[in-house]
Amino acid sequence: MTRNRTAAGLVLGAATVTVGLIAGVYYIFACCMMPALARSDDRTYVQVMNDVNDVIQNPLFLLAFLGAPLLTAVSAWQLRDQPCRSWIWTALAAYALGFLTTIAFNIPLNDGLSRATDPATAREHFEDAWVTWNAVRAGVSVVALACLARGSVLYGASARRAAHPGPSGA
Repeated sequence: MTRNRTAAGLVLGAATVTVGLIAGVYYIFACCMMPALARSDDRTYVQVMNDVNDVIQNPLFLLAFLGAPLLTAVSAWQLRDQPCRSWIWTALAAYALGFLTTIAFNIPLNDGLSRATDPATAREHFEDAWVTWNAVRAGVSVVALACLARGSVLYGASARRAAHPGPSGA
């Protein structure tokens, strides 16, 4: 396997891992965090969400959150002439949709919640909208992950064929 194929495979693998990490974060919010918080009183709900929104802004999370689209874009470019390219480009589009959903909806809702003075009003404005937009970004992130996984399988198969070509004309 050539150095370029190895590098492309590593970038594709890193993109898959980072997208998977982010999809996992959104999934955990959808199936665990938000249902658990729904059982809380308004003041606790707002305080915990504000605490989560504060601590999630850390280098490890940001590395995956920003690394996922960057690595996926680099992979899409590196593999632009490979049979798996449409899967990688579709993954990039899906992840970009989730990224934009976060920027356009979830973060502004988080910012509004952090400025709220009345927990009951804040929760009423925040909860349903945030849960809905989180479901959207979770869904498209899982689609991106599935596309990267499929692209990885196809890329691996093409790498094996390139390393072990069959008889000429076969």
